[in-house]
Amino acid sequence: MLPRLCKDDRRALLALARSAITETTLQDRIPDWIVPAGPLSEPGGAFVTLFCRDRLRGCVGLSGRNFSLAETVMQAAISAARNDPRFAAVTAGELLEVDIEISVLSEPQLVSPGVIEVGTHGLLIARGGHRGLLLPQVAAEHSWSSERFLEETCRKAGLEAGAWRNPETQVFAFTAEVFSERELRPSSVRDGQLDSQ
Repeated sequence: MLPRLCKDDRRALLALARSAITETTLQDRIPDWIVPAGPLSEPGGAFVTLFCRDRLRGCVGLSGRNFSLAETVMQAAISAARNDPRFAAVTAGELLEVDIEISVLSEPQLVSPGVIEVGTHGLLIARGGHRGLLLPQVAAEHSWSSERFLEETCRKAGLEAGAWRNPETQVFAFTAEVFSERELRPSSVRDGQLDSQ
């Protein structure tokens, strides 16, 4: 499992995501990049979520088993901006309004449904060819019970809501280190004020 990221690592990942989205949107090309040293060069899974005016604008994740965390974030950022089937591609006019949130995932662990903690765990449910994943913040934002979280993840997998009770259904839990451009901005910018210094 990746160690907790320092603020510089978080800023570097957000900058990579921003660069990837900007270059693919404006120039239709993937930017050149160098794999940073340390945790960002290790394999890692991540989701990149885009918001525009506080509304979801795209969300895509990759397991990252075959990529460094930095490359996973770049690829997920590009896919969130261009390939999320729920949304049209991000346009040049939206770039300044897009806020980027990154969720760096721990390795999913097979668990008993009874150990799931809403707000701490994300869920991955798998049965046969069906797989569905929901991030920890989804359940917390909707104030779901752990049972409702299981049901919604089953639906995301294309299964019936109660499929988590089936012995053939595998329930995996993971945690996520979540950070965003908004929280790393200086407070004066975040609050819509200009810094007078």
